[in-house]
Amino acid sequence: MTRALTGLVRKEFLQVFRDRNMLSLIFAMPLVQLILFGYIVNTEVRLIDLDVYDFDRSETSRAFVNSCRAGDYFVPQEGVPSILALDERFKNGASEMALIIPEDFSTRLQTREQAAVGLIADGTGANATAIGLGYMGQIARKFSQRELGVTPPVDIRYRFLYNPEAESVYFMVPGIVAALLMMITVMLTSMAIVRERERGTLEQLLVTPMSSTTLLLGKVIPFAALGLFELVFALTIGVLWFSVPFVGSPFLLLALSLLYLLTTLGLGLFFSTVTTTQQQAMFFAWFFSVFALLTSGFFTPISNMPQWMQYVTLLNPMRYFVNIARGIMMKGSGITELWADTYPLILFGVSIFGIAVARFTKRAA
Repeated sequence: MTRALTGLVRKEFLQVFRDRNMLSLIFAMPLVQLILFGYIVNTEVRLIDLDVYDFDRSETSRAFVNSCRAGDYFVPQEGVPSILALDERFKNGASEMALIIPEDFSTRLQTREQAAVGLIADGTGANATAIGLGYMGQIARKFSQRELGVTPPVDIRYRFLYNPEAESVYFMVPGIVAALLMMITVMLTSMAIVRERERGTLEQLLVTPMSSTTLLLGKVIPFAALGLFELVFALTIGVLWFSVPFVGSPFLLLALSLLYLLTTLGLGLFFSTVTTTQQQAMFFAWFFSVFALLTSGFFTPISNMPQWMQYVTLLNPMRYFVNIARGIMMKGSGITELWADTYPLILFGVSIFGIAVARFTKRAA
């Protein structure tokens, strides 16, 4: 019995170490995950884009704006367009918060009266917004103590756009929808085709009069339909059960979801061409889904990540769809405001799906 057990264990180890795909997953996956979690998962919020509307234009107001630069918590943007364009800047992602300094700011401080400043925030990121408000409150208290020796008198009057109650579920549901579409379609597509190959039924289908294009469409269309069902189901639960607002166009979200599905289905198809077993396909799909989730800005703002990692996130299609889903649902954004996130999805969808189809057709030939 001992000899048989030893031989079986030895055989299993040999099979694992002869499988290059499995080896790469065993050794590379922990390393990559450690790097991702170490650099990306960060509860701090820094480098918040802050539009500054200084109607006082005094030395005191400039000193207050400069105090906002301390600690890299905010990135004040002066000389921005009219405050009437603030809603558009929030929708296209050019700004996250806006500081409004009234024209009597310095006068009231000189007379030791309480001076109120306005802070308008994009409430779609409830957690980052609340933390940013806390930062601004600390800055106001320290400024008052340093400049005047008393506290207050600088008072922060804030308002959250798109999410007045700062509900975190409003922020989470669109991200969950993007994650579901990614994980389900990538995993199902990759494993289904590999399963056919493992069973030998793929070769049987290839020798039929059916063309490879027909075979490919027959494999992809059901998973696209399942992905759309998951989209509608998740959004329905989010809107009816969690009362998540949906102020934009559902038809625009559906159209851009199809672009996103083109990318995720292409990834699943591509993984099926570089793997030979369902286990390998599952590992590839799961590993990429985790990477996409962590680098999408779903949990941690992308601006908090190291600069090199921010460049890496540009290769993540989920990053763009999360922005699209949140923009349409919570802000009512249109295609104009979302174009910066739409055209990368077009490029990803066409290129990834095209490469995957070419590889699949080549292997089928």
